[in-house]
Amino acid sequence: MLKHVNQPLAFVDLETTGATATKDRITEIGIVLVDADGVREWNQLVNPQTRIPLFIEQMTGISNQMVAEMPSFAQVAGEVAELLEGRLFIAHNARFDYGFLKNEFSRVGMTFRPQVLCTVKLSRALYPQFHRHNLDSLIERHGLQAKDRHRALADAQLIHQFWTQACEQFSEAVVDLAAQRLVGRSSLPSNIDPNLIHDLPEAPGVYLFYGENDLPLYIGKSVNIRNRVLAHFGADHKSNKEMSLAQQLRRIDWIETAGELGALLLEARLIKEKSPVHNQRLRRKNALCAWQLQQQGEQLKPVLSWADELDFGAQDNLYGLYHSQRDAQKALRGVAEQHGLCLSVLGLEKTAAGRPCFGYQIKKCRGACVGLEAPLAHAARLLIAMQKLKLAVWPYPGAIGVREGEELHVIDRWCYLGTAKSEAEIEELLRSGRPAFDRDTYMLLSKSLKKAEVVVLPGALEMVGESW
Repeated sequence: MLKHVNQPLAFVDLETTGATATKDRITEIGIVLVDADGVREWNQLVNPQTRIPLFIEQMTGISNQMVAEMPSFAQVAGEVAELLEGRLFIAHNARFDYGFLKNEFSRVGMTFRPQVLCTVKLSRALYPQFHRHNLDSLIERHGLQAKDRHRALADAQLIHQFWTQACEQFSEAVVDLAAQRLVGRSSLPSNIDPNLIHDLPEAPGVYLFYGENDLPLYIGKSVNIRNRVLAHFGADHKSNKEMSLAQQLRRIDWIETAGELGALLLEARLIKEKSPVHNQRLRRKNALCAWQLQQQGEQLKPVLSWADELDFGAQDNLYGLYHSQRDAQKALRGVAEQHGLCLSVLGLEKTAAGRPCFGYQIKKCRGACVGLEAPLAHAARLLIAMQKLKLAVWPYPGAIGVREGEELHVIDRWCYLGTAKSEAEIEELLRSGRPAFDRDTYMLLSKSLKKAEVVVLPGALEMVGESW
């Protein structure tokens, strides 16, 4: 008899050769099946067709000898698919078990798309007063009876015990609501496979939304891709942008990174490359300009310089970064008004020699235009006023690597060359040359490098390679 759900249940646990679903393999499958006919169990050792590492063997007790004569997954795939068909797939840290089964089924040309419920998340939802929700914590907290810990069927039985206790402790409405929220079939737009929710990684990286004909709609970044993607559609009724995205969305892709910095750098690059419809702030990739302060006669004057004329990464004496002459002049006018500088001397207003600028007439200029303020005094005030806009000069003799996890982000004169995991990849990025100077990347790096772990390249290349 089912007390809380309207479909059959499958409590699943796997033992594997490692933690990576795309390369490691299943060594044992344990399933507890619950439906209107009662409870039954199924267990099978599986030949992973690869070696079981010693530490895995010591943890699970499953040896290479034990699985040598067992069937491969391909040989039991049909039976496993039949057992799980139409059932709610329930597992502890379900993304792990679901991911392994999905990859194993894919290798034999079968599609695996169950509804999935994670009991780690269910425990957090039902028992928020506790901090730990791993299986050992549940065993201790709920008095679960563990027969043979770290074997597939025994752990599946533990998950079933936890479910049974939760269903006895809480009302049907409470468990149903928590389960429905966590299964999350309605969390993605109708044009997206709802089971994709279980593929989205809870890791840093960049996600990409595509519409009809693979038109890039939106690119975003997060330290938790899954949470951020679902957040787009959890409130789509409150935002015209999110509603529009939901209606246009046809495909979701993602790229995991080692950390937040990698996600930020990759997002800025991909937005420039793909120009997604709904990204506005980072899309612009037209020419950049900045002010240079140059001595002209007795006066120090700002002259507009463009990125294709100077090496913005290494050039000193640059102030501000703007996408147009209009933006640059607007910013300079604001500086002039704030500090009482002469619009005529700054080149923002044309006046005849010796004639006052408009600012002087309304008492916002100290008279540099009519000789009442010495050129040296005006120049000193201009330097002070522009100091906050000064671009940082690249502080290294050449390219650097910024370490994040096991990756190295290769940067040269504020330009992001790419991310490498080996010495050969670093050398390839250095040979590829620098991309165009990008304002968003500069702004990001000028803040991030202050607290980053930096390796100078290529002088330290041998050291970097040895450390990996």
